Amino acid sequence: MELNNLHPAVGSVTRETRIGRGQGSGKGGTSTRGHKGAKSRSGYKHKVGFEGGQMPLQRRLPKFGFKNINRVEYKAINIEVLQILAESKNLDKITIADLRAAGFVSGKDLVKILANGAITRALAVEANAFSKAAEKAIVEAGGSISKI
Repeated sequence: MELNNLHPAVGSVTRETRIGRGQGSGKGGTSTRGHKGAKSRSGYKHKVGFEGGQMPLQRRLPKFGFKNINRVEYKAINIEVLQILAESKNLDKITIADLRAAGFVSGKDLVKILANGAITRALAVEANAFSKAAEKAIVEAGGSISKI
């Protein structure tokens, strides 16, 4: 392959269809718009969701849902992740800064520790929130927890 014989794949490049340029083109006359009616005219616009007078879908369906403005969003970290991190970095205390440095948490994320997995090391864990099962597992392994 050389620069002088490069070309696009067959069928990937097509010419622009020129409509309204005479009967011989096959796209003259009505210019693919059909006969008469609003859609054939220039400047045609329609309302979003308009269904020809039928009750539109967004009005037929009931309103539902609720967005709690007081919701607190946590980044979930399992205790198995803490175990792996502690073994790889040889840590006795894990803080949010350690989780950020390892790439598990970013920016100003709030961290909640969950109880998925097993923990064998005695770790001092610092986070914004803990599940009851995670709290129990960390304390049973000889560690301690501190909520920020």
